[in-house]
Amino acid sequence: MGKGEDHKLLATFDGVPLVRKSVLNALACQCSRVYVVTGYRHDDVLEAIGDLPVEVVRNEDYASGMAASLRLGAARAQKDRPDGIVITLADMPAITDRHLDMLIDAFRRNGGAHVVRAVANGSPGNPVILPRLLLDAIQGLEGDVGARRLIDGHDVPRVEVEIGEAALMDVDTVEELHAAGGVLPIRGYPR
Repeated sequence: MGKGEDHKLLATFDGVPLVRKSVLNALACQCSRVYVVTGYRHDDVLEAIGDLPVEVVRNEDYASGMAASLRLGAARAQKDRPDGIVITLADMPAITDRHLDMLIDAFRRNGGAHVVRAVANGSPGNPVILPRLLLDAIQGLEGDVGARRLIDGHDVPRVEVEIGEAALMDVDTVEELHAAGGVLPIRGYPR
């Protein structure tokens, strides 16, 4: 979508900004804490979620790619010494709290020692849960790479959880956003 006026996370789905919808799903699942890493248009994103009980971590280096956000979020989460962290992307409008709970249940059933990854018909997607033993390795990620490189680069057992097409549906283009039911705000409204 580029870095112009439009911001996919501020697009609305049933009148709710996508970033808020994603955060509400995270808050409704079994996670003990929710951290939101912001970057581009931080103030506008914060306005959409500022009243929610989450900790916001600002990524000043967002232009360097996804790895910077992963590093910041994981570093903050590690202070709470979690068994693992759920990494969910805010640009995936079909992900629900039920999907997140399916992943968390699989993580717990496997003793918190496995990577748990959402799949659609066997194709790896998002969200993922990384066990504690991989959290330090996140700090070595660079550029526009996500957790997949980390998962593929370590010999940690994996559990795949079939959640259907929601695992692959993100909105990286205006066309994908509209196809998923999103509406971009008119310039400056809503903010």
